Amino acid sequence: MGALAAAAGQDIAEYTYDYLTGGDGDRFAILLGANFADGTFSVIEEMLQHPHTTIGLSDAGAHVNLIFDAVAPTYQLTHWVRDRSRGPRLPIELIVHKQTQRNAELFGLHDRGSLEVGKRADLNLFDLQRLQLGRLEVHDDLPAGGSRILQSAKGYLNTFVAGVKTRQNDQDTGARPGRVIRGTALSA
Repeated sequence: MGALAAAAGQDIAEYTYDYLTGGDGDRFAILLGANFADGTFSVIEEMLQHPHTTIGLSDAGAHVNLIFDAVAPTYQLTHWVRDRSRGPRLPIELIVHKQTQRNAELFGLHDRGSLEVGKRADLNLFDLQRLQLGRLEVHDDLPAGGSRILQSAKGYLNTFVAGVKTRQNDQDTGARPGRVIRGTALSA
């Protein structure tokens, strides 16, 4: 925003206000504080590369009208693996491992997280060069008129849950083979 404001000959507060109030109320901006203190993501890079770090982001839906964190895996692939320009890009196998097997192990989900005979066939096939996030959109479709923020993603060729195709070429197939995991399933 600072660079855009300078190019427009405005101070940043004025430019940000004009940006956010422009359009049809569908514009968003974020002010990063944590993990961006030195003006880079270098501290995040260090954490991502640490062998004991797991990655994930969720508030279990408590703030769906303020943030949308379900796109974190797509962002991690596009930013850290493909597009990063300030600092080194990270290996795709590191990010995929941390999103899959590392998290499955952390939560005791021994039936998933890697491609092995006998494990669940949960799989995302994607075209890394086509991966992209869409615009943030507000949807007023929750009970009692509640709103939530959604963001689409493109570049996913197929998604399988328990071996059943749930998405093909960025489109929902209508299949719903997943189930809620309860605490007792974690202890098994």
